[in-house]
Amino acid sequence: MKAQETDRFAFGRNWKRYVSTVGERELGAAEESLRRFLGSVDPRTSTFLDIGCGSGLLSAAAHRIGFRRIVSFDYDANSVEATNALRRVASDPAEWTVLQGSVLERGFMDSLGKFDVVYSWGVLHHTGEMWTAVERALAAVAPGGHAYFALYNDQGWISDYWKIVKRAYIRSPVPLRALIAAVFYVYFGVGLFVADLVRLRNPFRRHAGDRRGMKFRYDVIDWVGGYPFEVARPDEVARVARGLGFECTCVFFAGRRHGCNEYLLRRIA
Repeated sequence: MKAQETDRFAFGRNWKRYVSTVGERELGAAEESLRRFLGSVDPRTSTFLDIGCGSGLLSAAAHRIGFRRIVSFDYDANSVEATNALRRVASDPAEWTVLQGSVLERGFMDSLGKFDVVYSWGVLHHTGEMWTAVERALAAVAPGGHAYFALYNDQGWISDYWKIVKRAYIRSPVPLRALIAAVFYVYFGVGLFVADLVRLRNPFRRHAGDRRGMKFRYDVIDWVGGYPFEVARPDEVARVARGLGFECTCVFFAGRRHGCNEYLLRRIA
């Protein structure tokens, strides 16, 4: 069942705040992360669809890489505004289109056509109908094309716990939301700081931007508030992908910790 509007986190508000901080560091990190995924794909002859574009950062990276056509869309009007802000920074390129729409709307998805690369990082599990969203997203992949998804890993009781946290957050009054967010800033901040030290990493680099150009202070709000919330095991994703004519590789497995598995899918039928 699709989540009610009152049970949906307003991702776009967070992305509008984030996009005001985006500079060359964030754009460069996003571009590098996209290049790692693309492999032998030639962007100059390829099209790119960004499902749930959020801040628009990865769409901006796709433009910088040189895709001949880019379409970005999001359900949230604030996310559309954030993405258009980055498009303006890129001088409003004609080959980059930004739309408002839902991956769950069959007519909207059909109207977009097929794309050589379909990208959706951490989006489809927040629609309230994850498997329908996966199916609609894969239907947009052109023959021989690729999709790159990130979906929350099924961690059993840990996932159940996070679903409770996220639902409680979005149903709470604003002052209580601020308190919940503060608690998790400390929780994640201390935990990740110690983890970075143990791994001999600079613990302050995380706040400047991660490998995709995201920033800790905005990520935490998404982690705590991201509802609807669904999860998937790699074997489930692989089975669904095969049934739709794709080969699927889990390129990053989150394991038992909080996070997303990342999938590279290629249409073979």
